[in-house]
Amino acid sequence: MTRLFSAYVIVDWSAAAKPATGADSVWIGVLKRDVRFRMSFESHNPATRQEAEKVLATVLDDLKKRGERALLGFDFPLGFPRGFADALKLAGDPPWRAVWDQVDKMVKDKADNTNNRFGVGSELNRRITGGPFPFWGCPPKDALTTLQPKRTRAHGPGDLPEFRHTDLAAKGAASIWKLYYNGSVGGQALLGIPAIKRLKAARGEAVRVWPFETGFKALNEADLEGVEAVVAEVYPSLLKIKAAPGEVKDLVQVRETAEHFARLDEAGKLAEQFGPAADMDPAVVVDAEREEGWILGAGR
Repeated sequence: MTRLFSAYVIVDWSAAAKPATGADSVWIGVLKRDVRFRMSFESHNPATRQEAEKVLATVLDDLKKRGERALLGFDFPLGFPRGFADALKLAGDPPWRAVWDQVDKMVKDKADNTNNRFGVGSELNRRITGGPFPFWGCPPKDALTTLQPKRTRAHGPGDLPEFRHTDLAAKGAASIWKLYYNGSVGGQALLGIPAIKRLKAARGEAVRVWPFETGFKALNEADLEGVEAVVAEVYPSLLKIKAAPGEVKDLVQVRETAEHFARLDEAGKLAEQFGPAADMDPAVVVDAEREEGWILGAGR
């Protein structure tokens, strides 16, 4: 079986409110073939998300010129728990696209990394429950009636789920409702989804988002005809990566995650990772395709 991809680009996103490099900032790892056709890794550590978007555009443009298709993995959720679009009374179908459009309208992310993610979380809470739920987490100075620094209550039977199906399958993935503190993937998602939307808008159907636009199924070459990049959610913690003393963990994670998927692809085993496990409930597959998304490799 031939490889699905020639390059593997892994992005460790950040919700930092000011320019930052080093640990806990944006890292972009690119694993591609060099002039001697050997796999070679390079990393980028832009100080802001806007700079990161420019780096990604340059990387993808270069790969396009070389005729190389990329797996483009982001380490934040691409979808929200089932029922989120309905709770917001969003028009349009499928739900994931309606949510992306709504988030993109609300988020303001400036060139210096200052952003309004806490205000967005507060407003979404107001629309869903009228109180500080389900989103939570912010500095005390940013607390509002509808967004509090700490979680105010647990999720009950009538609430939106705390976790997506894939978060449970990944065993340890954080909740998207968390906007601040370590592991605040909610803040990353609010700021990252608009960036992916812009990336797609610039490249059209040449960039496809899995599993929303490809289907939750094993992919083959015919599925990817004319596709330059497949965007997927990744979760480096699935690989139990450990940084050596003195190494930046984020850098190690993007490198080893890229190498992991490259090895699977070389062995002809990556294609199946884009499909569900054999015993998965069909309703879960539908939720993943229409609204929640899935972490590449989770539950397998």
